[in-house]
Amino acid sequence: MEHIHFIGIGGTGLSAIAKVLLEEGYQVSGSDLVLSNLSESVEASGGVVFEGHRAENIQGADLVIRSSAIPDDNPEVTAALQAGIPVLKRSEFLGRMMESKRVIAVAGSHGKTTTTSLLSWILTCLDQDPSFIVGGVVENLKTNARAGKGKDFVIEADEYDNMFLGLNPDLALITNIEYDHPDIFPSEKSFEFAFESFVKRISPDGTLIICSEDPGAMKMAALISPEQHLISYGLEGSEADYWARDIKYHMDGGCDFELQIGREELVQSLQLSILLPGEHNVLNAVGAFAAADQLDLDRREIIRAIGLFQGSERRFDIRGEFQGISLIDDYAHHPTEIRSTLAAARSVYPGRRILSVWQPHTYSRIQALEADFKEVFSGCDQVIVLDVYAAREKKPPDFSLSRIVNEIKGVEAIQISGKAQAVQYLRNTLVAGDVLLVFSAGDAIEITQELEGLLSARNGNQRGE
Repeated sequence: MEHIHFIGIGGTGLSAIAKVLLEEGYQVSGSDLVLSNLSESVEASGGVVFEGHRAENIQGADLVIRSSAIPDDNPEVTAALQAGIPVLKRSEFLGRMMESKRVIAVAGSHGKTTTTSLLSWILTCLDQDPSFIVGGVVENLKTNARAGKGKDFVIEADEYDNMFLGLNPDLALITNIEYDHPDIFPSEKSFEFAFESFVKRISPDGTLIICSEDPGAMKMAALISPEQHLISYGLEGSEADYWARDIKYHMDGGCDFELQIGREELVQSLQLSILLPGEHNVLNAVGAFAAADQLDLDRREIIRAIGLFQGSERRFDIRGEFQGISLIDDYAHHPTEIRSTLAAARSVYPGRRILSVWQPHTYSRIQALEADFKEVFSGCDQVIVLDVYAAREKKPPDFSLSRIVNEIKGVEAIQISGKAQAVQYLRNTLVAGDVLLVFSAGDAIEITQELEGLLSARNGNQRGE
């Protein structure tokens, strides 16, 4: 039995790979500086997890896989190299996992977690027993990864650190291409080039599915050869192969719409319902339908599965209503994602006061997209801005979050440094009927968890005690 060790096993990417390998019979160990729910799920699946990075953690390993955030001087990396143990990144290992599978890869700046989750659920619901790796927990499946016995391997094709360039997909779906990750891609051109390289890795007779609503994704159409297949999806008026019209939003958060298949002469018109809010999730559903349709699955069964899909963890994740206050977690950390989520919130909660907590994620992203961040919160009534979640970065000497907060337009913006202070402020500010959205790709989810407890413990309508 081969022993594979993961450095940074608590992350979404490595924890998912680790769980797939455990189900396939490998021996798995791993480490992380701080243990998380994901690292604990690996341990529950049979892996050995260490807290902290130490050279002795790699003992017995035949192969080491490291997160993109792990530096070259990490003690486990150093120990492995000294012992002659190969050290790989995700992109260098993924192809090996999928050699005997039909690879379905979902890429894009936004929406790829939800779309990958939905595709994984559709195939599971239709008894295809797929393998899958998703960048978040699929609510219906209660996991972010599985080793299935079917022929398909569905994977969220992450552009960060060029991970998706380790894939050779048979079917690739691109939701959109909008500049991000300036710490890896110094220019918009370099970001676009990474996606071009990804498209060129599609199998010679493979399929590319692109969203016709996004100019960046549409550019990729020019890279497809006559032997490959090009499919598009979008909204009414986009001249796509699959398109949605007559969207009707529900007060409970979902929506109904009509799906048209075909261009000049309609092949079929179908009615779909989804449990998720917002036009962006309509597009995610249409894209997932288009992908599943290319796999020759029953269309009525695809529709049934889509209607049962409950979403992905931390993607418009409604935690519940407490004392009349709705709490929602969302992973959005890019202006476009925040804008889409706020628009969805307005459709679900018309007339209610919407407050946002924004935990900026990485200095490089905030600096590169500063102008957009200053404009995007006009869709809410108040935004509380926390300190930057630096992740792998150091604070630039000329960076001023206070200046950015003061220049946020169209909404009252308040800067609060600590999570504990934010909880206290919100506890004294929120009233029945309010909606709170917490935007964080970091640890600000703790604010929602704390508020759930505090609001659940309240007696009657008393506040601030």
